[in-house]
Amino acid sequence: MFKRILKWIAKIILIFFGITIGLVLIYKFINPPITPFMIVKYFEGEASVIQKDWVSIEEISSEIPLAVIAAEDQKFMNHNGFDMEAIEKAIENNSKGKRLKGGSTISQQTAKNVFLVPNRSWVRKGLETYFTFLIELFWSKGRIMEVYLNVIEQGDGIYGVQASSIIHFNKDAKKVNRSQAALMAVVLPNPVKYKIKNPSGYIRGRQSWTIRQMGNLGGTSIVKPMYESE
Repeated sequence: MFKRILKWIAKIILIFFGITIGLVLIYKFINPPITPFMIVKYFEGEASVIQKDWVSIEEISSEIPLAVIAAEDQKFMNHNGFDMEAIEKAIENNSKGKRLKGGSTISQQTAKNVFLVPNRSWVRKGLETYFTFLIELFWSKGRIMEVYLNVIEQGDGIYGVQASSIIHFNKDAKKVNRSQAALMAVVLPNPVKYKIKNPSGYIRGRQSWTIRQMGNLGGTSIVKPMYESE
């Protein structure tokens, strides 16, 4: 009986690794048609429609990945999926009862948005870490960014920078300028609360800070490798 249970456990583990690794490898080449995050948001009634339009990284203004790196994860091009310094600061703030800024990298956010549902639990955090490791192992930084920019929430039922650019600026993502890219990036912590249209003073301040950071990081030259053929 015990051996039989062990065999079943081993089979379940093998199936889990087979499915998850296989899915990550598939999404290396094929764009995710929809994500669990989008589905849950829709059925929870938070979004009456799902508006999205997938575009390749070459069809996205280089100002946009630069903006999200500046606003969300300035070590993105160099880390292996995890920013240990940011995680340590988040833990320290949490232990002091301060409001968490968060220590998630773009890679972690991509894993969370593409493969997991929007809830908070230790199991989900463990799965987020697992999928982050896998996409950093099998995908390039350019692919991680491409997927991220096509699945991020940009408003009520709005996903991806192409749909966001059309709805908010009446232009393709390819034509978004630095100021607009910064605005798209700074709402990411809560894109339903923070508005791209009619932004608050707080968001305008964050936008200005992000634009300065974009220049300090070296401009679009830091994201140039994403646009080069691999």
